Amino acid sequence: MRAPRRPFRSARALTPTARVRRLRRRITVLFALTSAAGLVAMAVLAVRSDGVRWREQLDQAMSADTNWALGLLETDEDGRLDTEVLLDNAGTACPPLFLLSVPAAPGEPSMTPAPGELVVEHAPRRPCLTLPAGAVRQAAATAVRADEPRSRDARTADGEPVRMFALPFYPPDAEEDAAPQGALVTVADASAQRADHRRLTWVVSSGCALLVLLSAGVGHLLSGRAVRPALEALDRQESFLADAAHDLRTPAASLRTLAETALRGETDSTDVHRRTLRLAEGMGTLVDGLLTRARLMAGTAVLAVEPLRLDQLVEAVVEDAAGEGQRVAVRAEEAAVVVADPDLVRRAVANLVGNALVHGHLPGEPAEVEVTVDSDGATTTVTVEDAGPGLPPEVAGALFDRFRSGSGSTGLGLSIASWVAHAHGGSLTAEPGRRGGARFVLRLPAGGPATEG
Repeated sequence: MRAPRRPFRSARALTPTARVRRLRRRITVLFALTSAAGLVAMAVLAVRSDGVRWREQLDQAMSADTNWALGLLETDEDGRLDTEVLLDNAGTACPPLFLLSVPAAPGEPSMTPAPGELVVEHAPRRPCLTLPAGAVRQAAATAVRADEPRSRDARTADGEPVRMFALPFYPPDAEEDAAPQGALVTVADASAQRADHRRLTWVVSSGCALLVLLSAGVGHLLSGRAVRPALEALDRQESFLADAAHDLRTPAASLRTLAETALRGETDSTDVHRRTLRLAEGMGTLVDGLLTRARLMAGTAVLAVEPLRLDQLVEAVVEDAAGEGQRVAVRAEEAAVVVADPDLVRRAVANLVGNALVHGHLPGEPAEVEVTVDSDGATTTVTVEDAGPGLPPEVAGALFDRFRSGSGSTGLGLSIASWVAHAHGGSLTAEPGRRGGARFVLRLPAGGPATEG
């Protein structure tokens, strides 16, 4: 039998949230790589510049020494080198100074010599830096062939780093195109400079590594800020879908049951129509509440603020909401004017009153709700107090979240009222009432929200 294939998880199988998080990781990596490339380029440039700098400093010092020694070099009547003045006036042991000449018969043009053909006219007996003879000859031959000063890195017999400098010299009264007669070679210890260079390289490399890690962290934070709106939008979308599925499942099932009952002819058609109308109105209210909450959470609900008589609005809401057997008392201060969105404030007040009528009474007793409108000039307050069982302690801390307003309710009403209050720069609080029930206090600034929208 053929083994079952494993499911292939492609990019399309990822959830939108997972895609956004993967995008954040890619942005972080890209930010870190870009920073690393720039830092590495600058580090390489700094290390190379330091290497060139300390070599140039040694070359300048050795050039000054060889030019001073060249001024002490003389020739006799036969054109042969005379090093007596040089040896008497210059200490050639430290730094070591070597004198090499090109073997050529007087009056004959000098041929380009090989390193082994150069004659060592002078070498210090006890130099402070011991170099292989071949290295000194190679440096002198290079300067003679190039017909200009040359420097190079080398190592002593003990393996210590040194810098060599070779300066070609010419016979007295030589013509411009005359070949060099030989070369002066001097050596300088480069241990300290190389140690400083290695130290700089280590510091720069460590600094680059730390900066790359820091840039990765900063990139992770910045990418998190960049994708946060997308994640919040996805969360709001999932929340909206969950609310819609939760709220519409029960009335949809009721409609289906009612339709099946009507088809079987078990109930009166008038009663079916009446119940269908109530369910349709309830579903419409739910959909309207869901859309309002989604727009408020997404920040797309623009406040159409205008001067509003809050006392008249509350009286109209109570008149529409109060049913048979329910007692709602309104104590409103006249001319309680606020600058607010009439539709949103009406919905918030209606949700508070409706919540009190549904949950603010004991079983079997009519609802008794008291609504008060007060204003102190700066803030207008709408207080809705009932005589019900009060607020359960387990839901008091999350009363304005969805699905938390009480038994049998989805919690969208109080959640929307809280959003409306905060959108206008106000607040909505819940506290125990004087009659043992719950008291909800909606506060709105009289001058309207600080910024519209």
